Amino acid sequence: MTIDSEVLAASTTAPTPATASSGLPGLFRDSWALTLRNFIHIRRNPERLLDATVQPIMFTVLFVYVFGGAIPVEGGYRDFLMPGIFVQTLAFSCFGTALGLAADRKSGFIDRLLALPTSRSALLVGRVTTDMLISCLTLTILICTGLVVGWRPHESPANVALAIGLMLLFSFSMTWLGVLLGCVVTEPEAVMGVGFIVLFPLTFIANTFVPTEGMPTVVQTMAEWNPISWVTAAARERLGNSNPTLETSDIWPLQHPVIATLLVCAALSAIFAPMALARYRRLTRG
Repeated sequence: MTIDSEVLAASTTAPTPATASSGLPGLFRDSWALTLRNFIHIRRNPERLLDATVQPIMFTVLFVYVFGGAIPVEGGYRDFLMPGIFVQTLAFSCFGTALGLAADRKSGFIDRLLALPTSRSALLVGRVTTDMLISCLTLTILICTGLVVGWRPHESPANVALAIGLMLLFSFSMTWLGVLLGCVVTEPEAVMGVGFIVLFPLTFIANTFVPTEGMPTVVQTMAEWNPISWVTAAARERLGNSNPTLETSDIWPLQHPVIATLLVCAALSAIFAPMALARYRRLTRG
């Protein structure tokens, strides 16, 4: 019996099909079963976590020890860099959502799931729950890596918790882009290509790795109005890390990065959630 078959059997055990997944209890049960199914896949294929664990550590070591000495920043490059690494990695987490949904479409798992008395929303809820838990794991690994290489937060535990909450809220908002991408792109192999074309430039044309004041005027303007820069600035402010854009830029989002981050998360959800849910309903229409 395959992993998917075992989980499908577990999630549909009920007296009658008509009441198998009715109401919130059925949704929670099916969603949890599918979340466990996702983690079973990861346990059987741990290389699926490489982009969420090894890659961020590699970026941290590369930038700290290779580029850090060449990028002078007041307060130290490590304190400047780590919030940027946090935000970039969580932005890329939407790839996991997209890859998971695209793989389920290609394997026919969604079709098999729809033939059973399970909640249609359970697959989506389980996928998002899995990816948010992975984001928490990734952020924990990155924080530990940052502490090892010399990064330190300089604010109160409450402000540090607020920074973590803002970054995870941003990650959750980005999952809607991942859902939309996973429902539109038919091949899992194409997800990374499409995603990198969109997200890779956004995370580099920003204040994530270098201060914006040294950029050419046009690039600097793009970087300062890049929402990734606002989320990064909010993380730096709440963590008490070096945040030069507060002094070098007078645009409203960088002067009020926490409020700007909340607006960005609301906008991402408002734009991509309806589109993603509409596409998902079309995909699961019986």
